[in-house]
Amino acid sequence: MELSLSAADESFRQEVRAFLDAELTDELREAGNKDTSVFTDKEWNLAWHRILYAKGWVAPGWPKEYGGTGWTEMQRYIFAAECARAGTPNLSPMGLRMCGPMLMGFGTQAQKDFYLPRILSGEDYWCQGYSEPGSGSDLASLQCKAVSDGDDYVINGTKIWTTHAHFANRMFCLVRTDSSGKPQTGITFVLIDMETPGISVEPIITLAGEHEVNQVFFDNVRVPKTNRVGEENDGWTVAKYLLEFERGGAYAAGLRVGVEKLKSLMASEASGDGQMLSDDQTFRAKVADFEVALDAQEITEHRVMSALSNGQNPGPASSMLKVTGTEMKQRLDMLAVEAIGTYAMPLQPDARKPGSNVAPVGPAEAMVVVPSMLNNRAASIYGGSNEIQRGIMAKLVLGL
Repeated sequence: MELSLSAADESFRQEVRAFLDAELTDELREAGNKDTSVFTDKEWNLAWHRILYAKGWVAPGWPKEYGGTGWTEMQRYIFAAECARAGTPNLSPMGLRMCGPMLMGFGTQAQKDFYLPRILSGEDYWCQGYSEPGSGSDLASLQCKAVSDGDDYVINGTKIWTTHAHFANRMFCLVRTDSSGKPQTGITFVLIDMETPGISVEPIITLAGEHEVNQVFFDNVRVPKTNRVGEENDGWTVAKYLLEFERGGAYAAGLRVGVEKLKSLMASEASGDGQMLSDDQTFRAKVADFEVALDAQEITEHRVMSALSNGQNPGPASSMLKVTGTEMKQRLDMLAVEAIGTYAMPLQPDARKPGSNVAPVGPAEAMVVVPSMLNNRAASIYGGSNEIQRGIMAKLVLGL
């Protein structure tokens, strides 16, 4: 595949860089550079979301008729790469990358007309109600129950690891409406207003000391049946389609920026022992080996993005990208931890807050390394564990 830029693509890259230089404030850059997760706090990701929305660039992956950009797959890659290089805050993926494409595929016209403009503008902020205390990668075993009552479902149960539920005003959720047959055949997909009486959100603090995930409880929560997506008891079909968008995506651009940061750490005596890792031949070989794998990841992502630009959904290719992208991210994390040496000890949650006056211990780049590593350990679990993804590929690609 030809990865060099045409004159038109180079012109587009300069346009993106000029836009980022003009619109990305120092505060937003700081928030982006202090990210330790794919989720930036709502204050910052929504501020950046609104800037992109005003420009018409908030949904590069959406079809143009729904408010997308109409960009080529190379333009989308350039935009992602330049945003990663500039250190923009991460936009919340729940609405733009997951709920929106799912509604385009399965929503009623009324649902598309109501929700898609609100996702684009940032008026609705979504969370995902999938996992439960006993149902993670074995998602079909979920037990959060919805009972039909006239024009409503009455929901009781709980969801866990619900990212940004404390910020969200909407949830897309899987509930059990039938327990008589196969587990997958009794699940229904519903959209929930988080202000509905009976919903409570309890925080879960991560090992890095951050409040990102939550447990959500439902106590006789009434949801109109007009908020159902797809047919009753056929939510598994909708959920699988949505997960193809959650699992896929472009990892290479962010990983390239991560390599650049790693090389900066290598040249900064960050290990604290006076030995620059840039002079360590063994460590340099590890980094070079990683960059070779990254080239392969980038080319694979381009192939998948080409299919998407032709109107195809990613299918099992999303499982492949999920496995390779998340495991490369974890591999890069461990190289960075090795690079910072003794500076891996302090977690420094106060210094990592945007606008904080607390000085970091050691190089400023080092303070996000360990929290990122801890957060990214979950990357090979959420969205369906990588073991599950290998099973999907074995069945759908290899025919095993």
